Amino acid sequence: MKYLQTKLVAALAMLLAVSTTASAAEELKIDTDSSTIAFVGTKPDGSHEGGFKKFKGHAHADHENPGASSLAIEIDTKSMWSDDEKLTNHLKSPDFFDVRKYPTVKFGSTKVDVTPGEEVSKAIITGKWTMLGKTVEVKVPTTVKVTDAGVLMVAEFKIDRTKWGMTYGQGKIDDEVKIEAKLVLKK
Repeated sequence: MKYLQTKLVAALAMLLAVSTTASAAEELKIDTDSSTIAFVGTKPDGSHEGGFKKFKGHAHADHENPGASSLAIEIDTKSMWSDDEKLTNHLKSPDFFDVRKYPTVKFGSTKVDVTPGEEVSKAIITGKWTMLGKTVEVKVPTTVKVTDAGVLMVAEFKIDRTKWGMTYGQGKIDDEVKIEAKLVLKK
């Protein structure tokens, strides 16, 4: 049982890659009602929290070959919210996310390094993050816990928004943005 859980954890950590589904693969779907994708933007005199209300995704967990596992996530940028309505509208503008021109953000894994744990495993997920028409490789530290209903993945990391050409307010707004994701994947 422990071996199977370790294999499942490793498979799910292969977040967001495009792969073929092997016969031993199990499909898991993101429970969007229980999952969250949020961000925190900072500046010298404070910070603002926000996130996305709509996103979708699924995972293929291959128990025999975790390297063949995958998870795909697509975020609807128009569903963005923040702790300030005026800021939300500005974030949706061409100065930041330009949601009319770029309605989605996508992430696809290319490599996963897993360190199995007793109850919670850790993974470093390397993948392609596509935003504002540009794709940049990022590394996402993740904790993964197998439950009776599926898998819980939690990630907290930073991205440099300027790598995607989001340069508005440089010098007044920090380039790094903290991303916090909790993904509940169900069988």
